[in-house]
Amino acid sequence: MATKKLDWGNLPFGYMETSKSYVANWKNGEWDEGKLTSDHTIKINECAGVLQYAQTCFEGLKAYTTEHGDIVTFRPDLNAERMENSCKRLEMPVFPKERFIEAVLQTIEANKDWVPPYGSGATLYIRPYMFGSSAVIGVKPADEYQFRILVTPVGPYFKGGVKPIKVRLSDLDRAAPHGTGDIKAGLNYAMSLHNIVDAHNNGYAENMYLDPATHTYLEETGGANILFITKDGKLVTPKSDSILPSITRRSLVIVAKEYLKMEVEERKINKDELADFVECGLCGTAAVISPVGEIDDHGKQIIYNEGKQEMGPKLKEIYDTLTGIQMGRLPAPEGWVYTIN
Repeated sequence: MATKKLDWGNLPFGYMETSKSYVANWKNGEWDEGKLTSDHTIKINECAGVLQYAQTCFEGLKAYTTEHGDIVTFRPDLNAERMENSCKRLEMPVFPKERFIEAVLQTIEANKDWVPPYGSGATLYIRPYMFGSSAVIGVKPADEYQFRILVTPVGPYFKGGVKPIKVRLSDLDRAAPHGTGDIKAGLNYAMSLHNIVDAHNNGYAENMYLDPATHTYLEETGGANILFITKDGKLVTPKSDSILPSITRRSLVIVAKEYLKMEVEERKINKDELADFVECGLCGTAAVISPVGEIDDHGKQIIYNEGKQEMGPKLKEIYDTLTGIQMGRLPAPEGWVYTIN
């Protein structure tokens, strides 16, 4: 149980230095043993590959306190696999899956005092990441790399409860055709920053991107996959080679199919279909599901859940089921929940 004297119910969704981080270094073609460290400062060469050519990728997951008092984390094996794909695409060495999982569990164990108590609405956010650490002046991969994990307690993504958000269809792209949209590379997020700031300045919570080749089919937002509910209660989610494979979305799809016996479609969704759905949500690690109340399509407003200031009933059912699994209120599929000893 958490022993730090924090106002757990009022934590921001932000960074706070904790007891230990994890660090491992790749040099001369191999990883060192890795270790926990209380030094949260990184010292790298001014010409490091990450600074010159953005050679970096990351992951995000959480640790929770269940209603039974256990500290658990959710499907870190999938984060390890996704990071492996990111590293391969960016010509970075792969941090082995079993070592990744063990490092995550070890880092949580070393920071157990920072895991918020059950019922506080807060969680321990876990950020594994890797970057090119050696000097690179020509355009090529670095020769040395550092893999790290930091953790920080965070409050609920939505303060004051979950309220529907307003998003817009974007004329800009988050990824190139056959590019890096399906990996969790830092460069993907850097190129989205201008657009999200512009969205916020104009009263929108997010940008909803279309396929970069034809601007016809829905893809995802800057930081989340998209979910829709049809009038007959079907869950529909976009399918594309340039969408990041969200672990939360994949879990929600299984929950809808196996626990709630819903029909699920993963397919291309034409932007002209937006008005055909009755509920819409964004899904990801931070909020699990963020309900969308309105999409602005260049001045045309599409309203969901009849404009009510709450999550739609079907998405709420899916949300409650997955969070129930994560928090120990419902039985989990085998291999989904890892308990920290």
